[in-house]
Amino acid sequence: MRLGLVQLCLGAIVVLMTSTLNRLMVVELGLAAVLPGALVALHYGVQITRPNWGFRSDNGGNRTRWIIGGMGFLALGALLAALAVVVLDGVFWAGMALSVLAYGMIGLGVGASGTSLLALMATATAPRRRPAAATITWLMMIFGIAVTATVVGSVLDPYSHARMIQIVATVTGGAFVLTCLAIWGIERGARIVAAPAAERMNFHAGMAEIWSEPKARVFTIFVFLSMTAYFMQELIMEPFAGLVFGMTPGQTTSLSGAQNGGVFLGMLTVGIAATGLRIGSLRGWVVTGCIGSAAVLGAISVAGTTGAVGLVTPLIMGLGFFNGMFAVAAIGSMMALAGDGRAQREGTRMGLWGAAQAMAAGFGGLLGAGLADAMRHLMGNDATAFGTVFVIEALIFLAAATMAARIMQKTTAPAGAALVPGE
Repeated sequence: MRLGLVQLCLGAIVVLMTSTLNRLMVVELGLAAVLPGALVALHYGVQITRPNWGFRSDNGGNRTRWIIGGMGFLALGALLAALAVVVLDGVFWAGMALSVLAYGMIGLGVGASGTSLLALMATATAPRRRPAAATITWLMMIFGIAVTATVVGSVLDPYSHARMIQIVATVTGGAFVLTCLAIWGIERGARIVAAPAAERMNFHAGMAEIWSEPKARVFTIFVFLSMTAYFMQELIMEPFAGLVFGMTPGQTTSLSGAQNGGVFLGMLTVGIAATGLRIGSLRGWVVTGCIGSAAVLGAISVAGTTGAVGLVTPLIMGLGFFNGMFAVAAIGSMMALAGDGRAQREGTRMGLWGAAQAMAAGFGGLLGAGLADAMRHLMGNDATAFGTVFVIEALIFLAAATMAARIMQKTTAPAGAALVPGE
């Protein structure tokens, strides 16, 4: 639960960047969606360093310092990103320069803190409890995202730059303090042992060793494909609601809260069904989540073209529900596989999969934003343009479901785990 508080803080800060600040740039400042999309892609691209952070924490024997230091860097970067929005409103190039710096810092902070946190969870938790621990931790993260988006949405209107800066400063400062209180002393109590000096190797040799493991390599490819679909709508959903349905900044931020509330419910449903009722397999939940996400995306496309504003909130919450199903099954597999292979390389494996997820998130977000801009230019109709992008995303989700059905085994989750084998 304490590690989950740290994940909650990570989610609370990042949601401001991917939803609120993104919407302000596109709608209030009138910038092309590809610009904030490129900035978010930069923050994900920087996270290609995740394997290195994991490798360092494996060898250093002190993951706590990376978690706290990374959170501090993330909080400062997020505050600078908010200030950059104000500067963009006056001097475009100065604002872009500050944005590039800020989003780069955000990426480094998330990479250092997030990777070390996952590695600590993998090494401090008994193998049979790792998927359950991952489920609890991610539920807390989604809870933090949903609550932050909802509360910020309720207090952001009437919008002003000063109000936005005050809100971001409050969230980032509170997240840093809570992280320090939550993480303090956990690693000491768990008695984590670093890799012996005689067994340490350089980073490139360590990565080559992990990549030679068939399970780690195939899972990395699946993570990239599925997460590309997962993140394609992240940067365009709020602009879609604002441009097509005329929603205010507060309303669209609350819409993001509803979506993440759906993710929370989807994760909780899988956790209860798999643990308490012992229904379904890891592969089955992944496939169901991907197919359900594709179906809801198709429905959102239709709602936009028909002007059915009353269906937007329940549909987006439904999208979050199926996204949550898929995500918690993938996370359970990730935690179960983290300790499968050479010992004391959990951080490096988590870093590799985290880098694959981050690269897919950056690529997916930029692809979605770029396609939205292109379709709006070609079609001249916002509803049809965004709807086309949602259909493309749905097709990628179906491709990911097909891959999962073929490559994932029913026995991915260990006996006694939160996600159990057996259809």
